[in-house]
Amino acid sequence: MQRRRFLKMVGTAAGTSGAVGEAFGRKPSGARTGWEAIGRVAVEHHRGNQISFRDSDTHITITVLAPDLIRVRFTPRRVSVPDYSWAVIKKNWPETHFQFSSDRTSSTIRTSEIEIRIQLTPFRLSCHDLEGTLISRDADSLGVARNGARVRCWKWMPADEHYFGLGEKAGPLDKRGHSYVMWNTDPGGYNATTDPMYQTIPFFVGLRQGKAYGIFFDNTYRSSFDMGAEFPDTYSFGAEGGEINYYFFYGPDPKKVVSRFTDLVGRAHLPPRWCLGYIQSCAHYSSEKIVRYIADSFRLRQIPCDAIFLDTDYMDGKRIFTWDKLAFPDPPRMLSDLRQNGFHVYAIVDPGVKVDRNYDVYRQGVAGDYFLKRKNGEIYTGEIWPGESAFPDFTSTKTRTWWASLVASFKKAGLSGFLCDMDEPTVDSLPLQEGWRPAALSDDVVYHDHGLNTLEAKNHNIYGLLMSAATRQGLLLAQPNERPFVITRATYAGGQRYAAQWTGDNLATWEDFRASLRLIQSMGISGLVFTGSDTGGFVFIPDRELYTRWMEAAVFHPLFITHNGAHWATDRSVDPWSFGQESEKINRASIELRYRLLPYLYNAFYQSTKTGLPIVRSLMLEYPGDPRVIEETPATELNELLFGDDLLVAPVVRSGETTRTVYLPAGTWYDFWRERKYSGPATIVVPAPLGRVPLFVRGGAILPTQQVVEFSGQAPIDPLTFEIYPEGTSSREYYEDDGISLDYQRGVYLHEDIVAASGSKVTTIKAGDREGSYLPPPRSIQLKLHAQQIAPSEVKLNGRELARVDDTAALETVASGTTFDGETRIVYVKFPDPNAPYDVQILAHTP
Repeated sequence: MQRRRFLKMVGTAAGTSGAVGEAFGRKPSGARTGWEAIGRVAVEHHRGNQISFRDSDTHITITVLAPDLIRVRFTPRRVSVPDYSWAVIKKNWPETHFQFSSDRTSSTIRTSEIEIRIQLTPFRLSCHDLEGTLISRDADSLGVARNGARVRCWKWMPADEHYFGLGEKAGPLDKRGHSYVMWNTDPGGYNATTDPMYQTIPFFVGLRQGKAYGIFFDNTYRSSFDMGAEFPDTYSFGAEGGEINYYFFYGPDPKKVVSRFTDLVGRAHLPPRWCLGYIQSCAHYSSEKIVRYIADSFRLRQIPCDAIFLDTDYMDGKRIFTWDKLAFPDPPRMLSDLRQNGFHVYAIVDPGVKVDRNYDVYRQGVAGDYFLKRKNGEIYTGEIWPGESAFPDFTSTKTRTWWASLVASFKKAGLSGFLCDMDEPTVDSLPLQEGWRPAALSDDVVYHDHGLNTLEAKNHNIYGLLMSAATRQGLLLAQPNERPFVITRATYAGGQRYAAQWTGDNLATWEDFRASLRLIQSMGISGLVFTGSDTGGFVFIPDRELYTRWMEAAVFHPLFITHNGAHWATDRSVDPWSFGQESEKINRASIELRYRLLPYLYNAFYQSTKTGLPIVRSLMLEYPGDPRVIEETPATELNELLFGDDLLVAPVVRSGETTRTVYLPAGTWYDFWRERKYSGPATIVVPAPLGRVPLFVRGGAILPTQQVVEFSGQAPIDPLTFEIYPEGTSSREYYEDDGISLDYQRGVYLHEDIVAASGSKVTTIKAGDREGSYLPPPRSIQLKLHAQQIAPSEVKLNGRELARVDDTAALETVASGTTFDGETRIVYVKFPDPNAPYDVQILAHTP
């Protein structure tokens, strides 16, 4: 994350990103020569939920895991290949009833949702819905084939099919017509064309005529996806080693595909509430004095902030799990003081352990045999921040346990979490003055890998996944009943189980700002729900307008952080107040909006733990049949996103613009700022002055919000406000817990359904029975009913009339009451939280 080298090479960073991607990408060749396809196969057996086929060289196993999910695996017949996955955690599936039939030319598998047809000569697989409509099929040309160690699968690509996901890809949301490489890489700065990047998520959603399917290619070797770049009627995926092992998901709803994928590989845990607030960071907070100054500045300026991040400058000579005792003389006292002032502090940790016989971590690693080795048995070393370094073998259980013990011990100073960086893993292969050429570890590095002792080629892409898993394990070891907070730069499919992710070392450019919106949406489709970007950019210093606009948008990123690579002591810092008083005021208001929405965001995370659906959603997930949403091009890119179920955000993403053209999909939408009502689908133009991000609320929404605080734990939610945007009858879940412990897993939570029903004569808002044993502190409930033309004639709570007060200011002074704001056309209703069901009736004036 720290990038001193950029200060020397900023003039070339943007220009070299594509070249780095190309050098590392090794895009799939267009030639199909040399590939040996699977030919004629025969049915071998049908046992339980598995059907096996074989030819002279290959076993093919189709496993029916669920009515909408099958696994397809090709393995050599004469070689025993262990069947395990670092990504897949759901092993036991409920019994699925299906029909299997076969004759001399074909076989058929029919579940309650799909029909799989297998052509035996040559082997080809196709998937149909129960009406016989083709969903997906192998390409006629090759299907599945092998070329030496390389494996690949070709599939038919209809002219009207579009592809989304594939994790951290900076290009267009629709991957059609492009090719991508999966090889975790630090590109040293990136732009919209850079590939590969830090993470490998080999999963995508195919979408045609409003119907979706998904494919997860579970292969950890360097892999690639060609989504029609080579041939306009064929897409393909494959790897430079391993096997063809993929899962096919049927929707037809794309949200169902994503939900089933995360059912397979796991979902994110509920995070601590504090990390959903604003986080301030810089690569060079190089002393306790600077950190305290930053914290004091936030409180003095009354800008909300919950956390501060420490990059490598806190370390002693870049040695992980150490403190620079001159710059940070008393870390426990500093961290305790900051915590009392409302600041959590988390710190960077890299995998590179400095080779130093006087360094205890290195000595432990050598003595315990925890480091990666070459084939000749020597410990592998590479150059990284502290110089020559050794690297833990995270595929080894004993190494992960050792690492967890280091994390647990170091956390005792008072740290609240860790950020895993450089865990692609990356080594610096050349001196800084020669530019940045990130390198993977040497090809002859051997990993434990379940005792198989396999090479870097197989294990590279899962290094970050396992490092973040071990780090999470350490935090739980230190505090078993506190939710861990881990961020990682590199990961593999399923990485959401262990950590949040950020989009790496972006540039302070409008192009990278726009890319951040696409990245977070693509990552969300791919199961990564807790994501964010370095607000304002990491490389270069943003100008006032770019930083302010990025801040407006980042309010709606699950992870909300400013981080820049400038040296705080010598360069211009990037803080919410760095661009003058007017910008400070605007940025404060943006951050305050985030804090108002914390209950809504927390509920979105709760929903995600149950469904796997992302917090930030591409519109294609909700509107798969809308061509305007699906058929985007760079020229028609919407740059819009959904934040949870009910908010549509349209950030201003180009310099100088003060109005915004917004596409509203089907349904009723309310302008959050101006209280105007729109009916979609429609394209509108709205004012968007600096500091006012275009924001729209879905009709029927019930948004839980709260008062503004300077940090999330400053005060309990009071009042708990439900912003109600009427649309017939609608309901939303509301969830709450203590926000920090794991007690919610043992029933200590609050869950209730809020139902709003609007009619011509009366609007009713009801809260149902509360589930769980969590009891919030005493507080008020406030209901805000939007889009009301006139004041109601009467407001009743559980059948008893509430007193009217003059205005909202007067309402704040009483325990219960109601008022109407004629300018905003909002009815306010306030009463003490009964911790029980309630029924509010708002009666309209009748002629």
